[in-house]
Amino acid sequence: MTTAPTIRIKHVEDFKFLIDFGPSFEDLLVDEAPPIGSGDGPFPEQLLIAGVANCLVASMTFALAKFRQDGRGVDAQASCVIGRNAEGRLRVQGIDVAISLRAEAAEMDRIDRVLEQFERFCTVSESVKLGVPVTVSVRDGAGQLLK
Repeated sequence: MTTAPTIRIKHVEDFKFLIDFGPSFEDLLVDEAPPIGSGDGPFPEQLLIAGVANCLVASMTFALAKFRQDGRGVDAQASCVIGRNAEGRLRVQGIDVAISLRAEAAEMDRIDRVLEQFERFCTVSESVKLGVPVTVSVRDGAGQLLK
């Protein structure tokens, strides 16, 4: 087992908090979205989907390198669906991550191997999937849907 990441959160005012990631990084101001907060920083749902998407593109980058494929860069867009549970509480009900490679599939002779494995390398999305559905799509540089 590896060392667990640690953060500290300090209340600033209202629904604003500073997240301390440690001495190597500046603190991040977070806030709730209106009407609860003033939207002066990312809100928790954005942080969740950012973590999922970031881990997936890092996993894609790792898999491309593992199979010696040049994706010429990896980009992503993530969103989530928020709805009410049986108790009427707001919950993240699903996360969608759309990954784009800048290279075309025809230029990557092992892209099938990459697509087969990359999600399993992602610690965050594989963990989140235990409680929230995560849908991942991949398009190549020509816009062709690969997954």
